[in-house]
Amino acid sequence: MLTLAIDCSARFCSVALYQGGENRVVAEASPEIGRGHAEQLPAILQTVLDDAGVTLSQVERLGVTIGPGSFAGIRVGVAFVRGLALANAVPVVGVGSLEAIAIPAARAKTAPVMAVLDARRDRVWALIAGADGQITSSAAEWTPDEAAVEAARTGVWLLGSGAALLAAEDASLASRVIGDSSAPAIADVARLASHLDPRSNPPEPRYLRDADAKPQTGFALPHEVV
Repeated sequence: MLTLAIDCSARFCSVALYQGGENRVVAEASPEIGRGHAEQLPAILQTVLDDAGVTLSQVERLGVTIGPGSFAGIRVGVAFVRGLALANAVPVVGVGSLEAIAIPAARAKTAPVMAVLDARRDRVWALIAGADGQITSSAAEWTPDEAAVEAARTGVWLLGSGAALLAAEDASLASRVIGDSSAPAIADVARLASHLDPRSNPPEPRYLRDADAKPQTGFALPHEVV
């Protein structure tokens, strides 16, 4: 099965094509763009398709990261992939950003791994995968201190941009840090997307925090009578 995966949850705009039958990433690109995912994603997708020598009509499944991560980036990725799914009549699955970081690492180390991302404002987003890749602690927002206590209690390895924050709370955790990535590898997103059930993994954003922008209340400009 040929799976197309897209990740816009962080400062990268990542696309990959994965051939499940061969366990092979056919083509991928992960340029660091900061912002502007909506403007750059179509061209990056076309580059990956061209590199692979395939067309969208040959893609059999779609996957997209659903967060946590950038509010705007997640909305762009999810909306884009939903449109492709409708236009090409193929199934689409949502892949959690933290799952795509923790599960491959836990399986590779055959040990529990906490994926932990810096959520700013003295918060982190974290999730724990066991040695077999099963989720043992679901995605949640923590203070660094809370997450550090949990990491020390469970003896996990730490992976992600928030790992250093936990090590700053508990120096004994510094030796447990195995990486500081701010987003999952797009190849790992594609591999997970290739076997997830679309019925139980819908492409719906998972923010773990309310949006900053909110409707104004208690203030309204009078309507001008024309």
